Amino acid sequence: MRSENPPVIRLSEYRVPDFLIDHVALDFSLEPEATRVVSTLSMRRNPKGIPGAALELDGDELSLVAVAIDGRKLAPSEFIASPEKLIIPAAPKDAFTLVIETLVNPAANTKLMGLYRSNGVYCTQCEADGFRRISYYLDRPDVMATWKVRIEAAKAIPLLLSNGNPVERGDVPGTDRHFVVWDDPHKKPCYLFALVAGDLDAVTDHHTTPSGRKVELNVYVEKGKGARATYAMDALIRSMKWDEEKFGREYDLDLFNIVAVSDFNMGAMENKGLNVFNDRYILATPETATDQDYHNIEAIVAHEYFHNWTGNRITCRDWFQLCLKEGLTVFRDQEFSSDMRSRPVERIANVQTLRAAQFVEDSGPLAHPVRPQTYKEINNFYTATVYNKGSELIQMLRILIGPEKFREGMDLYFERHDGEAAIVEQFIQCFADVSGRDLKPFMRWYDQAGTPVVTIEQAYDAAKGTFSLTARQETAPTPGQPDKGPQVIPIRLGLIGQDGTELVKDDLIVLDTESTSRVYAGLTQRPLPSLFRGFSAPVKPVISREDGDLLVLAQHDSDPFNRWQALQDAETALLRQSVAAIRQGKAPLSDPRLSAAIGKLIETSATDPAFAALAIGLPTEGDLARDIGTEIDPEAIGQAIDHLRAEIGRAVRPVAEKVYATLSVPLPFSPDGASAGRRALRAQILRYLIAADMAAGAKLASAQFEAADNMTDRMTAVSALLVCETPEREKALDAFYARYSEDALILDMWFGLQVRVPGPDCVSRVKALTTHPKFTLANPNRARSLIAVFANTNLRGFHAADGSGYALVAEIIGQIDERNPQIAARLATAFRSWRSLEAGRRALAEKALRGLAEGKSRSRDLTDILERTLS
Repeated sequence: MRSENPPVIRLSEYRVPDFLIDHVALDFSLEPEATRVVSTLSMRRNPKGIPGAALELDGDELSLVAVAIDGRKLAPSEFIASPEKLIIPAAPKDAFTLVIETLVNPAANTKLMGLYRSNGVYCTQCEADGFRRISYYLDRPDVMATWKVRIEAAKAIPLLLSNGNPVERGDVPGTDRHFVVWDDPHKKPCYLFALVAGDLDAVTDHHTTPSGRKVELNVYVEKGKGARATYAMDALIRSMKWDEEKFGREYDLDLFNIVAVSDFNMGAMENKGLNVFNDRYILATPETATDQDYHNIEAIVAHEYFHNWTGNRITCRDWFQLCLKEGLTVFRDQEFSSDMRSRPVERIANVQTLRAAQFVEDSGPLAHPVRPQTYKEINNFYTATVYNKGSELIQMLRILIGPEKFREGMDLYFERHDGEAAIVEQFIQCFADVSGRDLKPFMRWYDQAGTPVVTIEQAYDAAKGTFSLTARQETAPTPGQPDKGPQVIPIRLGLIGQDGTELVKDDLIVLDTESTSRVYAGLTQRPLPSLFRGFSAPVKPVISREDGDLLVLAQHDSDPFNRWQALQDAETALLRQSVAAIRQGKAPLSDPRLSAAIGKLIETSATDPAFAALAIGLPTEGDLARDIGTEIDPEAIGQAIDHLRAEIGRAVRPVAEKVYATLSVPLPFSPDGASAGRRALRAQILRYLIAADMAAGAKLASAQFEAADNMTDRMTAVSALLVCETPEREKALDAFYARYSEDALILDMWFGLQVRVPGPDCVSRVKALTTHPKFTLANPNRARSLIAVFANTNLRGFHAADGSGYALVAEIIGQIDERNPQIAARLATAFRSWRSLEAGRRALAEKALRGLAEGKSRSRDLTDILERTLS
């Protein structure tokens, strides 16, 4: 095992490697419990490294068989070997060939890092530092080499895949074994190496690039599941065409393979030419996948393919630069999804995700910059800050310099740094060079944690016809960064008149100091500022508005995002008052104007059902908790939202029933955005109808469940029934299980449904499910379906006043840590906001955390999260 108390790695202490690797030749002889790996490395000293330095190679739980230099086997006195390191003190001064033979046990690898087996399939996962579990190596992203890989296995394993193009295949004489040799001519770091071997079905197609290269495309899945991979193939082809058109990027090999496996710690991995996926993000048919599943497949297939240029052809120099490939590629996949679907709807959904995950992260003990300055365990920095906030920085950059210069900057980046391991400064410099703009102040976004709060002051002078806006920014201290400097914040805005007319359209204010002001003249009425249009910056705006202003903006703003935001803000303001009233023993509040606004949206929803579905949705319990920020009482929050939904449901019931009936007319299934929008609107309306009249609504939901011809309608029906204490709920859950109990991915959905059931017995329900014969902690998807869904979506259950939710989740995290530290560490982030709870729950959450931290020895992954969460 690696040290469970690792040293702090600092960006400021980066130095170049003392050795370089020009070429790697790997030879695998696959066996379930004793796979032999022979690694032949063409090496040389780095002229920029330390002269005479010893050669130190990384390992992790490795078993060394032999090591040789230039054909001579080294004696034990010539090297120092442990499972974690191979050190050769007197390495040659010039170029040399190092051969290392190791033995690994894929069957025993429960960490799912390095080489492991998933349902009989050999598979690798090497990012960030998994390759060192296969062979000793300079396991860092700035060591780039060309690779040739020979894979040998029994003929019962027909498919042998690796990176690049296949160049040789044949039988091993005198045995029942065969081999394939793969060659990847593009230099890459070891984290992009991949191997897959098994007996799989394939969906095959091809794509011809603009330059005439015909690329063979394969999506490999478990036997019998090929029909569920056709949408993933369609998404891949659309991604390739889009990248050619939008960024001028063509694919550069003759073959592109995707493999879906059922045991995977992440969503997917962009290994060069051989993407490996969690099968949840590949498999889909109308019967087995929801609209959100289809959306995720489309986005993640695109994301991993786009990495071919932003991550593979140009990679990151060190792991501190992780945002350079991940934030940029999230930006690219979000742009792709926006072009494939509705841009306003995608923007709203992306911001909802950012606020739910990253804003919470930024305001708690796990806050860190988009480019961290230190880390102990890099696997804990694959976070919403790096990915989602990293994407928002690219969005801001495009706003600041304009779309044309942004495209020029991207072209220059590809031209200037192709084949290199780059850093953020080099990326930003490309845009500075093409725009002529000083972007050094913009770098603070990468190096400073926290979400800026932008306070807006406004004043209208009717006599002069002027309107002034003053914006001030402030960022609260975060761990390790008590003092904050001003960010470069683009504020896209318009001014709306009381009658809904647009007085000023699409202006831009750049707030790059502590405060800035602007005055607008020639106005004959008090304008309503529409601020941060399109969510132009990842900040928290604070503005005092007159009563009714938000509802005017919700109806008339020309910016779709801000129309949605105005209604959310109005609802949040009312809900906060209700929470305060409930905590004082008073009744929650109501506002018939909100009911009227939502009723109008439902009535006119046929023009854009997808937008209407988002617009009529209330803030979630997590949204409201984040907005309140301190002394959070999850029970009061839940009661306030339940009350408001019931009030609105009763008010809009006549029009809601009419529109629901219209949306219930069967149509041929399509996963496109417009069709998904209709189903999403129907689901939101059903929730209001249940809130208005539980008995009648439960019958509607039950009828929808029984008549559904697709998984989306079936899931939304049973999801709506979860709040119903009626016979229909348990009947639907039992029927769902009976229908899908042998389908692992859909069974994950069933577990996720069960743990979202509210009520005083929800914790005992979750505990009982941990003993269900179909439940296992060995599969990451199954563990997440129970524990992550419970802790992150059933807030009243997880935050039960007696602390039972905290105790149960902590106990299970400890069990998972013994076999899969990465999953344990990610689940533990559910406690990241414990300090913002009210005193009673805060004490119980801390008790559970300290019990987890102070018990038996924990992995370095989990220890890192616990230390930072409790600090």
